[in-house]
Amino acid sequence: MNVARALGLGADLAIDLGTANTCVFAPGRGIVLTEPSVVAFSTTRERVAAIGTEAKEMLGRTPGSVVAIKPLRDGVIADFEAAEKMLAYFVRKAHRRSAWVRPRVIIGVPADITPVERRAVKESALRAKASEVFLVDEALAAAIGTGMQITEPTGNMVVDVGGGTTDIAVISLGGLVYSRSVRVAGNEMDEAIISFMRRHHGLLIGERTAEHIKITLGSAAPLDDPITIEVKGRHVTEGIPCTVEVNDGEIRDALSETVNVIVRAVRDALERVPPELSADICDRGIVLTGGGAMLKHFDRRLRDDTHLPVTVAEEPLASVALGAGVLLEDPKLLQRLAA
Repeated sequence: MNVARALGLGADLAIDLGTANTCVFAPGRGIVLTEPSVVAFSTTRERVAAIGTEAKEMLGRTPGSVVAIKPLRDGVIADFEAAEKMLAYFVRKAHRRSAWVRPRVIIGVPADITPVERRAVKESALRAKASEVFLVDEALAAAIGTGMQITEPTGNMVVDVGGGTTDIAVISLGGLVYSRSVRVAGNEMDEAIISFMRRHHGLLIGERTAEHIKITLGSAAPLDDPITIEVKGRHVTEGIPCTVEVNDGEIRDALSETVNVIVRAVRDALERVPPELSADICDRGIVLTGGGAMLKHFDRRLRDDTHLPVTVAEEPLASVALGAGVLLEDPKLLQRLAA
């Protein structure tokens, strides 16, 4: 008997290995872990100082002996050692630190990654003590996680706006009729805010502050009630700490280029869909998921540009992991969809 199952741990795991966050689903327990995809090393790489939430707190604040690293860039592994250690840590944590567990793992990946990048994800998971690794396109997993009946002969469209990539897919009969992964998403929004604050306010800010501004002020269409907040950072020329006031209109302008790229990619997808499936999408609309789906009024902006119904998934951050979790319990569909 499998030791993990004998201990009641439910060995199998579904993982959304994201550029910004990693989300882990365990059958029978649901989402068991959602943490930032960050690893903090000593500068000599002889010791891991922290992983996940604790490591993210160190971003921009580490002493000279510690460096915080994001192992993934644009949805794929950029630092193999860091990715392996992070995966191993998350697997152990999901199984309550059991050293005996060698789970079967399903991982969501962007549709457009190369065979070399796919192999890198598999190898990192195997080195992190997975017994077997399956890869599934993030858009497919997200569609399943939002409750779409993807095996029916009707068209479904999902737009998954993550940290490193935006995955756009039209799905019918359990397959991808159209898929595209655009390497523009939440991280580019943060970078746009950092650049805007420097150019327009002469203020240097870090990633964590930019993310806070995005969550608090960011929007894709005008807000009903304007918001203004104070932002603290370092003055570019004077080199001293200072505070400036920023409003939602400024941040909307800062994010406009990134949002426009995603909207154009969605419109391009709609132009390439077969006419019969276009009719289905007119009826069913577009499902928006991923962390970027929580940008205020993103659904309204897409609705205005496409003239289609747009709904935000109930659990946008967890959709990929939830969908991959469904596949854990459906071997036939897993065999059909997984690489």
